[in-house]
Amino acid sequence: MELLDFLNFCWIEYLKRTPTAKKVFQGLIEYGETVVNDHLAFRTFCHEGIKKEDLALYFEDQNMKICGHYDFPTKKVSALHLEHQEKEDFPKIFISEFHYDDISEENKRIILDSLSQVEEFSGIEELVQKPRPWNISFESYQKVYDESEYAAWLLAYGFFPNHFTVSVKDLKHFFKLQDLNDWLNQQGVEMNELGGVIKGSQEKLLEQSATIADLGKVNFTDGT
Repeated sequence: MELLDFLNFCWIEYLKRTPTAKKVFQGLIEYGETVVNDHLAFRTFCHEGIKKEDLALYFEDQNMKICGHYDFPTKKVSALHLEHQEKEDFPKIFISEFHYDDISEENKRIILDSLSQVEEFSGIEELVQKPRPWNISFESYQKVYDESEYAAWLLAYGFFPNHFTVSVKDLKHFFKLQDLNDWLNQQGVEMNELGGVIKGSQEKLLEQSATIADLGKVNFTDGT
Protein backbone atom coordinates (compact mmCIF):
# COMPACT_ATOMS: atom_id res chain seq x y z
CA MET A 1 0.00 0.00 0.00
CA GLU A 2 1.28 3.47 -0.88
CA LEU A 3 2.21 5.64 2.09
CA LEU A 4 -0.46 8.30 1.61
CA ASP A 5 -3.16 5.67 1.21
CA PHE A 6 -1.95 3.97 4.38
CA LEU A 7 -1.98 7.19 6.40
CA ASN A 8 -5.44 8.10 5.09
CA PHE A 9 -6.69 4.66 6.11
CA CYS A 10 -5.25 5.14 9.61
CA TRP A 11 -6.86 8.59 9.93
CA ILE A 12 -10.32 7.46 8.78
CA GLU A 13 -10.28 4.50 11.15
CA TYR A 14 -8.94 6.67 13.97
CA LEU A 15 -11.86 9.10 13.58
CA LYS A 16 -14.29 6.20 13.92
CA ARG A 17 -12.73 5.24 17.24
CA THR A 18 -12.11 8.71 18.67
CA PRO A 19 -15.09 11.06 18.29
CA THR A 20 -13.16 13.77 20.14
CA ALA A 21 -10.58 13.87 17.34
CA LYS A 22 -13.37 14.31 14.80
CA LYS A 23 -14.90 17.10 16.88
CA VAL A 24 -11.57 18.94 17.18
CA PHE A 25 -10.69 18.50 13.51
CA GLN A 26 -14.09 19.64 12.20
CA GLY A 27 -14.21 22.49 14.69
CA LEU A 28 -10.86 23.85 13.56
CA ILE A 29 -11.85 23.56 9.89
CA GLU A 30 -15.08 25.48 10.54
CA TYR A 31 -13.02 28.09 12.40
CA GLY A 32 -11.05 28.67 9.22
CA GLU A 33 -7.95 26.66 10.01
CA THR A 34 -5.93 24.33 7.82
CA VAL A 35 -4.95 21.51 10.14
CA VAL A 36 -1.41 20.19 9.78
CA ASN A 37 -0.66 16.85 11.41
CA ASP A 38 2.74 17.06 13.09
CA HIS A 39 3.07 13.32 13.64
CA LEU A 40 1.26 10.07 14.32
CA ALA A 41 2.43 7.47 16.78
CA PHE A 42 2.57 3.68 16.77
CA ARG A 43 3.40 1.31 19.63
CA THR A 44 4.99 -2.12 19.61
CA PHE A 45 6.97 -4.50 21.78
CA CYS A 46 10.74 -4.95 21.68
CA HIS A 47 10.32 -8.45 20.28
CA GLU A 48 11.97 -10.18 17.36
CA GLY A 49 10.11 -9.45 14.14
CA ILE A 50 8.02 -6.54 15.45
CA LYS A 51 10.66 -4.24 16.96
CA LYS A 52 10.44 -0.53 16.16
CA GLU A 53 13.13 -0.97 13.50
CA ASP A 54 11.06 -3.74 11.90
CA LEU A 55 7.98 -1.51 11.69
CA ALA A 56 10.11 1.37 10.41
CA LEU A 57 11.14 -0.61 7.32
CA TYR A 58 7.83 0.10 5.58
CA PHE A 59 8.29 3.85 6.01
CA GLU A 60 11.93 3.71 4.96
CA ASP A 61 10.82 1.99 1.76
CA GLN A 62 8.44 4.93 1.23
CA ASN A 63 11.22 7.55 1.19
CA MET A 64 11.21 8.31 4.90
CA LYS A 65 14.35 8.42 7.04
CA ILE A 66 15.01 7.69 10.72
CA CYS A 67 15.99 11.05 12.23
CA GLY A 68 16.00 10.50 15.97
CA HIS A 69 16.22 7.92 18.77
CA TYR A 70 14.82 8.30 22.29
CA ASP A 71 14.83 6.47 25.61
CA PHE A 72 12.26 6.66 28.42
CA PRO A 73 13.78 4.33 31.04
CA THR A 74 11.14 4.91 33.74
CA LYS A 75 8.46 3.69 31.30
CA LYS A 76 10.71 0.92 29.90
CA VAL A 77 10.19 2.43 26.45
CA SER A 78 12.51 3.42 23.61
CA ALA A 79 11.50 5.10 20.37
CA LEU A 80 12.50 6.51 17.01
CA HIS A 81 10.98 8.96 14.59
CA LEU A 82 11.05 9.20 10.80
CA GLU A 83 10.73 12.17 8.46
CA HIS A 84 10.00 12.29 4.74
CA GLN A 85 13.17 13.00 2.77
CA GLU A 86 11.48 15.27 0.22
CA LYS A 87 8.25 16.64 1.72
CA GLU A 88 8.94 18.90 4.70
CA ASP A 89 5.24 19.29 5.52
CA PHE A 90 4.66 15.53 5.64
CA PRO A 91 3.74 14.19 9.10
CA LYS A 92 6.52 12.57 11.07
CA ILE A 93 6.15 8.96 12.18
CA PHE A 94 6.88 8.13 15.83
CA ILE A 95 7.37 4.45 16.70
CA SER A 96 7.97 3.38 20.29
CA GLU A 97 8.49 -0.06 21.82
CA PHE A 98 8.05 -1.57 25.27
CA HIS A 99 10.92 -3.53 26.83
CA TYR A 100 9.29 -6.35 28.79
CA ASP A 101 12.49 -7.95 30.14
CA ASP A 102 12.49 -5.69 33.21
CA ILE A 103 8.95 -6.39 34.42
CA SER A 104 7.53 -9.10 36.68
CA GLU A 105 7.75 -12.68 35.45
CA GLU A 106 3.96 -13.03 35.51
CA ASN A 107 3.39 -10.01 33.27
CA LYS A 108 6.27 -10.97 31.02
CA ARG A 109 4.60 -14.35 30.53
CA ILE A 110 1.28 -12.65 29.66
CA ILE A 111 2.99 -10.53 27.02
CA LEU A 112 4.96 -13.45 25.57
CA ASP A 113 1.82 -15.61 25.44
CA SER A 114 0.12 -12.84 23.47
CA LEU A 115 3.06 -12.36 21.11
CA SER A 116 3.22 -16.10 20.43
CA GLN A 117 -0.11 -15.65 18.61
CA VAL A 118 1.36 -13.19 16.08
CA GLU A 119 1.91 -14.89 12.76
CA GLU A 120 4.43 -13.75 10.18
CA PHE A 121 3.42 -10.51 8.51
CA SER A 122 4.58 -8.42 5.57
CA GLY A 123 4.81 -5.10 7.44
CA ILE A 124 3.10 -2.56 9.66
CA GLU A 125 0.43 -1.80 7.07
CA GLU A 126 -0.78 -5.39 7.40
CA LEU A 127 -0.72 -5.34 11.20
CA VAL A 128 -2.70 -2.10 11.37
CA GLN A 129 -5.39 -3.22 8.94
CA LYS A 130 -6.01 -6.49 10.78
CA PRO A 131 -7.77 -6.87 14.14
CA ARG A 132 -5.64 -7.19 17.25
CA PRO A 133 -3.55 -10.32 16.49
CA TRP A 134 -3.91 -11.97 19.90
CA ASN A 135 -6.57 -12.95 22.40
CA ILE A 136 -6.18 -11.84 26.00
CA SER A 137 -8.37 -11.86 29.10
CA PHE A 138 -9.42 -8.73 30.94
CA GLU A 139 -7.88 -10.21 34.08
CA SER A 140 -4.49 -10.43 32.34
CA TYR A 141 -4.91 -6.91 30.93
CA GLN A 142 -5.51 -5.55 34.43
CA LYS A 143 -2.42 -7.27 35.81
CA VAL A 144 -0.24 -5.70 33.13
CA TYR A 145 -1.98 -2.33 33.55
CA ASP A 146 -0.95 -2.25 37.21
CA GLU A 147 2.68 -2.31 36.07
CA SER A 148 2.55 -0.50 32.72
CA GLU A 149 -0.31 1.48 31.18
CA TYR A 150 1.70 1.60 27.96
CA ALA A 151 1.97 -2.19 27.62
CA ALA A 152 -1.65 -2.72 28.68
CA TRP A 153 -2.94 -0.30 26.02
CA LEU A 154 -0.93 -2.17 23.40
CA LEU A 155 -2.31 -5.52 24.56
CA ALA A 156 -5.86 -4.16 24.38
CA TYR A 157 -5.69 -2.37 21.02
CA GLY A 158 -2.83 -3.95 19.10
CA PHE A 159 -0.83 -2.00 16.53
CA PHE A 160 -3.41 0.65 15.67
CA PRO A 161 -2.08 4.26 15.88
CA ASN A 162 -2.01 5.55 19.44
CA HIS A 163 -2.52 9.22 18.55
CA PHE A 164 -2.59 11.89 15.86
CA THR A 165 -1.60 15.50 16.45
CA VAL A 166 -2.29 19.12 15.52
CA SER A 167 0.75 21.26 14.73
CA VAL A 168 -0.08 24.41 16.70
CA LYS A 169 2.66 26.50 15.08
CA ASP A 170 0.91 26.03 11.72
CA LEU A 171 -2.43 27.40 12.92
CA LYS A 172 -3.47 30.92 11.84
CA HIS A 173 -5.78 31.98 14.69
CA PHE A 174 -3.93 30.56 17.69
CA PHE A 175 -0.51 31.99 18.48
CA LYS A 176 0.05 30.09 21.71
CA LEU A 177 -0.81 26.60 22.86
CA GLN A 178 -2.77 28.12 25.73
CA ASP A 179 -4.96 29.98 23.21
CA LEU A 180 -5.84 26.69 21.54
CA ASN A 181 -6.49 25.03 24.89
CA ASP A 182 -8.85 27.85 25.88
CA TRP A 183 -10.75 27.44 22.59
CA LEU A 184 -10.97 23.67 23.06
CA ASN A 185 -12.35 24.25 26.54
CA GLN A 186 -15.03 26.51 25.06
CA GLN A 187 -15.95 23.68 22.67
CA GLY A 188 -16.46 21.32 25.60
CA VAL A 189 -13.33 19.28 24.90
CA GLU A 190 -11.83 17.79 28.06
CA MET A 191 -8.06 18.04 28.39
CA ASN A 192 -5.64 15.63 30.05
CA GLU A 193 -4.42 17.43 33.18
CA LEU A 194 -1.95 14.75 34.30
CA GLY A 195 1.39 16.52 34.61
CA GLY A 196 -0.28 19.83 33.78
CA VAL A 197 -2.49 20.73 30.83
CA ILE A 198 0.62 21.98 29.02
CA LYS A 199 3.49 19.50 29.14
CA GLY A 200 7.04 20.60 28.38
CA SER A 201 8.22 24.18 27.99
CA GLN A 202 9.44 26.71 25.45
CA GLU A 203 12.92 26.36 26.96
CA LYS A 204 12.88 22.65 26.05
CA LEU A 205 11.60 23.61 22.57
CA LEU A 206 8.48 21.48 22.97
CA GLU A 207 5.10 22.23 24.46
CA GLN A 208 2.16 19.89 24.03
CA SER A 209 -1.30 19.18 25.35
CA ALA A 210 -3.57 16.18 24.94
CA THR A 211 -7.28 15.55 25.03
CA ILE A 212 -8.74 12.95 27.37
CA ALA A 213 -8.93 9.59 25.62
CA ASP A 214 -12.37 8.49 24.44
CA LEU A 215 -13.88 5.39 26.01
CA GLY A 216 -14.62 2.42 23.78
CA LYS A 217 -15.62 -1.21 24.08
CA VAL A 218 -12.82 -3.77 23.92
CA ASN A 219 -13.41 -7.48 23.51
CA PHE A 220 -11.53 -9.75 25.89
CA THR A 221 -11.78 -13.52 26.21
CA ASP A 222 -13.70 -13.16 29.48
CA GLY A 223 -16.02 -10.31 28.47
CA THR A 224 -16.33 -6.88 26.88
